[in-house]
Amino acid sequence: MGHFGARPIRFAWYGLVLPCLILNYAGQTAVVVDAALGQEPNPFFALCPAALQLPLVALATVATIIASQAIISGAFSMTRQAIQLGLCPRLNIAQTSATGYGQIYIGFVNWTLMALTLGLTLGFRSSDNLAAAFGIAVSLTMLLTSILMFLTMREIWKWNLAASLLTAGLFVVVDMSFVSANLMKVLEGGWFPLVVAAVIFFLMMTWHQGRDLLVKKLERDTLPLATFIAQVGAKTRVPGTAVYMTSRLDVVPVPLLHNLKHNKVLHDRIVLLRVVTASTPRVAPDLRIDVEHVGSNFHTMTVRYGFMEQPDVPEALDQCRQRGLIFNMMETSFFVGRVKIVAERRSRFAAFQAHLFEIMHRNAMAATEFFRIPPNRVIELGGQVEI
Repeated sequence: MGHFGARPIRFAWYGLVLPCLILNYAGQTAVVVDAALGQEPNPFFALCPAALQLPLVALATVATIIASQAIISGAFSMTRQAIQLGLCPRLNIAQTSATGYGQIYIGFVNWTLMALTLGLTLGFRSSDNLAAAFGIAVSLTMLLTSILMFLTMREIWKWNLAASLLTAGLFVVVDMSFVSANLMKVLEGGWFPLVVAAVIFFLMMTWHQGRDLLVKKLERDTLPLATFIAQVGAKTRVPGTAVYMTSRLDVVPVPLLHNLKHNKVLHDRIVLLRVVTASTPRVAPDLRIDVEHVGSNFHTMTVRYGFMEQPDVPEALDQCRQRGLIFNMMETSFFVGRVKIVAERRSRFAAFQAHLFEIMHRNAMAATEFFRIPPNRVIELGGQVEI
C-alpha cells in the first residue's frame, strides 16, 4: 500500500490474483476428492503432470523470492512511518530512486531481517517446523487487522456503533477461531513471533516514553516565548538568521537560552521551527507551512509532513518567500541541541529502560541529517539530562 497505493493493488487483486486463487483452490479440491477424500499427500503439486512438477517448483521458488522482497520493502516503509510518528529512533534511510518515493533502503532493518532469517533456518531446520510460528503470526495479523478495521469505521468513516460491530464482528469471530486453534501450537514454535513482537513493542514503548520524558525535562528549564521576547528586546543583535529546531512554539528552545547565556548576543532574525508529522500519508502543499510573526523580528514556523514523506527543511524554507520570510542559506545558522542522557538513581523510568533509551538515543541518526540540513550551517549546543 505504501509503495504503490490502493488502486494498483485493487486492480491486481480482482483482475488476476483472486481469480487465480479460486481456480487453484478449486483444482486442489478436485484432486483431493478424486484421490479418495484426502489420500493425495500434496494436492498442489498433483495439479499438473509429473513432467511439469520441476518447473512448478521453480515457479513457486520465484514467487517466494518475490514475496520475501515484498516483506523487506514493507518493513522499510513501516520503519520510516514509525520514525516519522516518533515510535522509533531516526535511522539512515537511503532513497534508491529519484522518481519512486517508496523505493528506499534501510541498512539496519535489512541486516536485522537477515539475522532473524538465518536464526529461524538454523533453529527450526525445516518448513514443517515453522508451520506453528507461521500460523500464529498470520492468524494474529488477521485478528488485529479486523480490530483496526473496526476503529477505522468508528473514527474515520464515522459509522454508528451497531453497523461497525456487526461488520467487523463477523471477521473478528472468524479470526478468533483461527487464533484459538493456533494457540495450541505455541510451545511447538508459535512462541517465536510472539517473542519478536514483544521485543519490538518494548523497544518502541521505551523510545516513546523516553522521548516524552526527555522533552518534559528540557521544557522544565525554559520560559514562555512572549516573556522572553519582552525581556530581550534591547539585547545586542548580530547580522544573520538563526533557526532553532523545537517541538513547541510557545516556549523558548533550550539551545536559544544556552546561546544567549554563553555568547551574550542574539541574531537579527530568529525563527523557531517545528516539524510536525501528520496522521495522514501525505500533506497537501498549501497546508504544509504556517508562519507567524511574533514581534521583535521573532518568527514561528510549523512545517507539516505526512508519515510517508521525507522532511526537507531547506526546501520548506525556500517555500516561505510568499509568506514574508526570505532565507539566504549562506547567512542562516541552524541551532540544535545535542543531549547526553544520564540515568537517575531514583527515577520513575526503570533503570534498564533508561539505559536502553540512552543507547537508542546515542545511536540515532542526527536530526540535522534526517531533516536534510546542510552540515556546514549547523551549530550544536550540548547538554546533559537525567531521566
